[in-house]
Amino acid sequence: MSIEIESLSYTYMEKTPLSHTALHDVTLTIAEGSFTAIAGETGAGKSTLMQLIGGLLVPTAGRVLVDGIRLHGKTKKEKEAARTARFRVGMVFQYPEHQLFEETVYEDIAFGPRNQGLSDAEVEARVSEAMELVCLPDGYRDRSPFALSGGERRRVAIAGVLALAPRYLVLDEPAAGLDPRGREALLAMLTMLHRERGVSVVLVSHSMEDILRVADHMVILAGGQVIGEGPPCVLFQRDDLLSRAALAAPHLLRLGQKLEAAGYPMGSCTTTEEMAEKILAIREMQKTGS
Repeated sequence: MSIEIESLSYTYMEKTPLSHTALHDVTLTIAEGSFTAIAGETGAGKSTLMQLIGGLLVPTAGRVLVDGIRLHGKTKKEKEAARTARFRVGMVFQYPEHQLFEETVYEDIAFGPRNQGLSDAEVEARVSEAMELVCLPDGYRDRSPFALSGGERRRVAIAGVLALAPRYLVLDEPAAGLDPRGREALLAMLTMLHRERGVSVVLVSHSMEDILRVADHMVILAGGQVIGEGPPCVLFQRDDLLSRAALAAPHLLRLGQKLEAAGYPMGSCTTTEEMAEKILAIREMQKTGS
């Protein structure tokens, strides 16, 4: 099971004077069970790629397959299969709380499952589970989503996507605009969904620190093309790729490299807490002379 992207290209306003090709011959596989980060500077094609994966855009060339099913079939049978496949991909856009529109939290989260044709009992079960996944108390069900904080509204919007029970969760800059506490809570939630619930996550982010912390696979885009793919800790060592994509390695990784050069065997640290623990352990060993 996977999302397969084969020779994918997309041109906006094709065959017009304003034509612009955002993606060029992109081929990659997003494995089920992975936490994949998509990185690149503004205009690299990240959001276009996300919309193609979600079936919101029709490729100019190439194709997207979700678990072997092409998202844009031609025959009636192919179109029905494609509709089912699109439900396996849950899309969370930048500032997803702007998509809220119902009077209560419950009704907003229930909107998607109802459109899937589920029974009232199934909708209730989906809403309850989604609220639990994003840590929204049951008492929020009858509250207006517009009376909640920004972080809480974002949780409601993400719960609405999770209520569709997607196999793949695709998020385009989900932490944009959140304060540090809200960002931390969001990343912790995504990590939990991936590790404990087995949800495959595809994350677009401008934060290399976030990518280093949560992703196990990384794709670097530049000029609408894939220029690098692999574990984040490996790609962040490739100054040539980072330069082409106008990216910088995470501060934590650069600090770790400096400490290594100074004689501190840091290894691979993905959080400041992990690095602090290693530094303290090394200092303690130095004190005891072991």
